[in-house]
Amino acid sequence: MGTLKYFLGMEFARSKEGIIVNQCKYVFDLLGETGLLGCKAAETPIEPNSKLQSAKTEDVVNKQYQRLIERLVYLSHTRPDIALAVNMVSQFMHSPRSEHVGVVYRILKYLKGTPGRGLLLKK
Repeated sequence: MGTLKYFLGMEFARSKEGIIVNQCKYVFDLLGETGLLGCKAAETPIEPNSKLQSAKTEDVVNKQYQRLIERLVYLSHTRPDIALAVNMVSQFMHSPRSEHVGVVYRILKYLKGTPGRGLLLKK
């Protein structure tokens, strides 16, 4: 079958140090679907010391929010740098608000600036 290069949205590359696993194509597909390919990148996935609450603002479309969160959870398997932020916004899947959607878009903007990050599995 040959060497493993791409499987289930994950890219694999061998180096002298070990195997590098990232989801660069998956990130670009996600940014393309959300229309954020041309956005300015954020430096961090979430504002420092931010606390999300169930605010009394308008509801947003649940299905779209849930789909984005599901994709970000899958992406966080190879991107531990976004795991905390994704965990925070995933707590509001039952009733997302506009504040939560803003945080999700910030995570996506962070991914725009760091698409090639991943894991190094050392020998």
